[in-house]
Parts: sequence; C-alpha cells; structure tokens
Amino acid sequence: MSSTSQPALLLLADGTIFHGKAFGKIGTTTGEICFNTGMTGYQEVFTDPSYYGQILIMNNVHIGNYGTKAEDVESDTVKIKGLIGRNLESNYSRYQADKSLEDYLLLNNIISIADIDTRALVAHIRSKGAMNCLISSDNDNIEELKKQLAAVPDMEGLDLTSEVTTKEEYELGDPASPLRVAVLDFGIKKNILKNLTDRGAFVKVHPAHTSLTRLKEFNPTGYFLSNGPGDPAATEYAVEIVKAILEEQMPVFGICMGHQLLALANNVPTYKMHAGHRGLNHPVKNTITGLSEISTQNHGFAVDAEKIKENKALEVTHINLNDGSIEGFRMVGRPVFSVQYHPEATPGPHDSRYLFDDFIGAMKSFQAATA
Repeated sequence: MSSTSQPALLLLADGTIFHGKAFGKIGTTTGEICFNTGMTGYQEVFTDPSYYGQILIMNNVHIGNYGTKAEDVESDTVKIKGLIGRNLESNYSRYQADKSLEDYLLLNNIISIADIDTRALVAHIRSKGAMNCLISSDNDNIEELKKQLAAVPDMEGLDLTSEVTTKEEYELGDPASPLRVAVLDFGIKKNILKNLTDRGAFVKVHPAHTSLTRLKEFNPTGYFLSNGPGDPAATEYAVEIVKAILEEQMPVFGICMGHQLLALANNVPTYKMHAGHRGLNHPVKNTITGLSEISTQNHGFAVDAEKIKENKALEVTHINLNDGSIEGFRMVGRPVFSVQYHPEATPGPHDSRYLFDDFIGAMKSFQAATA
C-alpha cells in the first residue's frame, strides 16, 4: 500500500461515495469512470491514449506488484486521469522494474485512491452505467466536490482525439520498403506501429487533422486509422478525411476509433455503450472463418448493429460473443476493413494479430493489381 495513510474519497455523479486511502499524487481529479478486468499489463493500460479523460478502476485485487519499467509504455505519458484500486502496491518484486507503481504515478502527477471495494464499485457501474466521477485526497467538503463534479462535461459529444494526436509527423521502419502506410493518429499505441513495421511496412504518422492532399504526398500503398479517445461522432473533421480516403480506392485498416470513423464515413451511426468493453478476455467470433478469438478491448462507444446490417456496401466480419455487438466489418469487394478491438494486444493474447498480416496482404495485392 501507499507510504501515506492520508484519507481520500471517490464521488460518483449519482451521489455515491466511497472512502479509501490516497495513493500517488495528493489532490483532486475528475473524469469518466470505467473499469478494466485485466490482471496484468497495467502500465500499458495507463499509457494507452484511448483512456484519456477517464478514471480507471483496475479490477484485479493487486495492482503494482511487479512495478513499472520505462520501456513498457504505449505512449510517452500516462493518459488516465486517475486510478482506483483495492490494493495499489508500492512494493514490487520484478527485477527488471525501475520504479514502484506509486513513484511512477507521482512522476506522472496521477491522483489515485486505494483500499476501495472494487467488486462493489464495478457492480454499481455495471448496473448504473458509466458516469463522471471525482477522486479527492485534499478536500473532504462533499458539497464543494459535488459542484466541481457537476461542471465536468459528459464523454458523449467530446472530441478528445485532438488532445492526444501527435503534433508533428514522424516516420518508422525501412524507408526502402515498397509498403508505405499513411497513419492517421487519433491516439495511436506504439505497439500498433511496431506490428506494422515488424511486417516490413514503412509508416508515416500524421496528426489527426491532416488533409488528404498531405497524406498523398507520402505516396502510400495503404491507409491506417488508429484508436483514440472520446466520442467518434464528435470528430466530424475525421469522418470527412476518412470519406476522402475511401475515394482513393486503396487498402484501409482501422482499429477502435478508426473502426467507428469508418462506420460513420459509410453513414452507419455510433452510440455510447452502457459501461463499455475494457479487458483482455473478450470473446470475439470471426463470422467469415467461424473461428473465435480472445481479444483485448478498450472502448466506450460502438457501431450500431442494426444500421450496419442494413448497409449493403458493408459486411459484418466479427461479433462479440458476450453481447452481440459489432466487433468488425469490411467493405464489400474492397480491401477496406476494421475491428473494434485491439489486435496488437499489448497487454493481452495475440489471437488477432493475423489482421496485420491481412492488411499487409491487401497492400501487396493492390500493388500487384495496379503495377
């Protein structure tokens, strides 16, 4: 546990209050509450830009027991707004680690609360749905905190991709590669890019507001639409650039936010989920092969299942076996496809990494057909 016994409280938008102990930075923070069921990979989760704007419950009873390591990140900074746990550990036992969890959170100015009954809290969220919340370890005036929480905007309607996208273009991989991927960064994870470059692709990562004209200057053989936080329907600029990309008739692969934007570009709406999918063990069925895969997920919005089935230009390729939600689709007769979950799976199982191979294959086929 923390080296301090300073009390802290968690206040939910519905007025529910949980009391615990401060961990990490002392202060007050706000965001949308969500929960992740993974037992490991907490550092990768904390640095996933798709969690920007959220306060995260880690369901596993012990978080921090193997410390943190500088290399185990998905972006350059911690992206969560706060952390909630049952036992957040300041001691650790992994010899490769270079910091304790508490030191890591302090370094990144993350306010957290420990000694919370996370089972009861998660049951409450599953019943009532995702909502805004507040953690405070420096103010116990409930009425003041309620006013502060009431001023926090709801996640629905928020464009957060602009907050996390790269500010400058950058390149990765072998410049001599014939496979050139123009990446639109809505909050991309480093290991997604690694899965592309490991397969021989040369990638150029562009800010979310990049025009098609600028993307085409890279002379790409394919386009990649990344994951990211917030409400996809609020990013109208991104929907318009995806529509323009589709006019190019080239291979396109989207993940998570990219999947939702691809749906919106095909006039299929998205919606805010009751509590979202976040964890490392979500079962997904590939409706094309009939095979199932265990997937890593992190999303609070989803594609409308009825509307996508009405769209004759699209074909559903993956469904969630827990709730039947749409996990993947492709454009009929075109090398354009996307999935809602994370096939790079860092952390998580690697059942779905074949999707990167499919994208590489689509670009090679496109090159051969246009040579």
